[in-house]
Amino acid sequence: MKRHITVGKVILVGAGPGDPDLMTVKGRRSLEKADVVVYDRLVSQEVLQFASDTAEKIFVGKKGGYYEFPQGAINLLLAEKARQGKQVVRLKGGDSFVFGRGGEEALFLSEAGIPFEVIPGVSSAFSVPAAAGIPVTHRELSSSVAVITGCQSEDAAVPVRWDQLATAADTLVVLMPGRKLKHIVAQLVLHGRSFDTPAALIESGTLESQRRIIATLRNIEAEATRNAIRSPALLVVGQVVSLAEKLAPENGLAELETVNPAGLMRLGGF
Repeated sequence: MKRHITVGKVILVGAGPGDPDLMTVKGRRSLEKADVVVYDRLVSQEVLQFASDTAEKIFVGKKGGYYEFPQGAINLLLAEKARQGKQVVRLKGGDSFVFGRGGEEALFLSEAGIPFEVIPGVSSAFSVPAAAGIPVTHRELSSSVAVITGCQSEDAAVPVRWDQLATAADTLVVLMPGRKLKHIVAQLVLHGRSFDTPAALIESGTLESQRRIIATLRNIEAEATRNAIRSPALLVVGQVVSLAEKLAPENGLAELETVNPAGLMRLGGF
């Protein structure tokens, strides 16, 4: 007599940009029903609270510049928990298919014969600039936008082509520029972007601790250092950044400091 084995399911859920109210209803419902939650560093504690108290919560994010769990180990963990008959939620910040390695995990699960579902999330690439008063497109200023990773490894199979991307779109959104901000700015200028292009850095987007710096490519890196901008942060480059001063107050956002325009910097705290 053959023993019947019940295989569970893995649900790849985008948790949104940080504010728990910006998580999708479907994503929250799946989290509430999960037996196991596998989550990353960018998932806020407020979002995790949607999970049941009895759910097993496993942190697989990055700490101190090192990965506690390499991607291969995460893949195996998802499969192992599903094979135990459990409903597993793989929780990623933003949208798991936008630089969240969700595509890699889905492919692994498909090849391993593990049932899975994808629940898209609100991507930080668009929602975080919006929360800071920056529309990534605008009829008079930007008809195109490119989303770029700022933390790509040196041996990436598909490296960032700065020579093609620097001027390919009106607006550039760089996720997690971090310690590579100076290099990113250098590449943009080297390949055609003007030093005078407006730029913004947004820290902890959509959360109460959100901060925003507006400058130009010429001095954005210096201002980031001066104001101790920390991860998670996002860089926006393009003329749409010039709208932030007018649009942010309409969102009820308090300005902490205003510097003479000649200083090319405005610091907002939200």
